[in-house]
Amino acid sequence: MKGKFIVIDGTDGSGKATQTSKLVEHLKKEGLQVRVADFPQYGLKSAGMVEDYLNGKFGTADEVTPKQASIFYAIDRYAAAKKIKKWISEGKIVIANRYTSSNMGHQTCKLKSKQEMNEFLEWLEELEFNIFKIPKPDMTLILYIPPSKNQELVDQKGHRKYLNGEKRDIHEADLNHLRNASEAYKYCAKKYNWPIIDCTKNEKLMSIEEVHELVWNKIKEIIK
Repeated sequence: MKGKFIVIDGTDGSGKATQTSKLVEHLKKEGLQVRVADFPQYGLKSAGMVEDYLNGKFGTADEVTPKQASIFYAIDRYAAAKKIKKWISEGKIVIANRYTSSNMGHQTCKLKSKQEMNEFLEWLEELEFNIFKIPKPDMTLILYIPPSKNQELVDQKGHRKYLNGEKRDIHEADLNHLRNASEAYKYCAKKYNWPIIDCTKNEKLMSIEEVHELVWNKIKEIIK
């Protein structure tokens, strides 16, 4: 039986790592074999350029072009592509915490017109899926929280080695970028028919369990 490839993505601070863990736990309880791919692969050679970019070595987020930044991330995913393909061929369910959809959200948001955005997205699909031949997800879920909450939740994260003691990377530190990325994720979700999980109710954050239930209700549609 061929496996499934599911991506959990979304805006900064939306709980991607937490919901990935919850989903993996749930799938294992269902008796399914699960593997996790976590991007970027911080600490590995393949993510070196990503780490430098997020630390501001190459300038601000806007100073690094969407295509330049996207290549950094695509190389890291290419490095993991072989093992992901193997897991899928073995019938396992692969859960990725972020994927190509992160490039689409965080880099498309640097562009102004819909024409520029669509041309970039077409280029990105060619780069990742045809040139690097990384596997395409069976489902991409987008976790969404309002930009006003992004930085607040990012600051609650634990120590992240790649930031060398800083609380925020260049994306997280730029509120304007977070606002634009939020809209870009919505745009891409509509374009590619990705389900959006709104992690708020009545302007308040939902509990981890409440969000997980919404995630599970979407995921179970493709693993039956």
